[in-house]
Amino acid sequence: MEVVLDFEKPIVELEAKIAETRRVAEQTGVDISDSLTLLEKRLQELREDIYRNLTPWQRVQLARHPARPYSLDYIHAICEDFIELHGDRLAGDDKALVGGIGRIGPHTVILVGQQKGRDTKSRQYRNFGMPNPEGYRKALRLFRLAEKLHKPVISFIDTPGAHPGMHAEEFGQAQAIAQNLYEMAKL
Repeated sequence: MEVVLDFEKPIVELEAKIAETRRVAEQTGVDISDSLTLLEKRLQELREDIYRNLTPWQRVQLARHPARPYSLDYIHAICEDFIELHGDRLAGDDKALVGGIGRIGPHTVILVGQQKGRDTKSRQYRNFGMPNPEGYRKALRLFRLAEKLHKPVISFIDTPGAHPGMHAEEFGQAQAIAQNLYEMAKL
């Protein structure tokens, strides 16, 4: 089921009208290319007008849209090869943070990003995209690897925030975040 936000309904309605017009034209053999061109132009103008004038809440709705791409979607779309690296080399592997080495054209890069999951099971597996200290340390390990190999880093920031649980605090959440900020400023 496609999720349509309230402010996107006029776009969806016009897209349906264009599709119906095309279908009728194909069935009847009538040339309505001029009408279709006008409708498609109107659709483009409507999209630009709606997305140019979004309210702050509508921007939040777009950012939280369940069908929008997540880090792994982008990584697999832009990388010809991607090897995911796991673990922080101290306590474990945080599934909310993905990262590894990829190739974009002739360039080798390090990619790091939060991953939320698409359904309840995968969201639980990914801790709803909320990294634990292990995730922050894994990211730092990858940043340091990039520095050592002289490779660029591509970061995908898509997080509701650090995990607020007791485990996170016990394993040094604040220190892990602070260390990341400090080390990234030095890279």
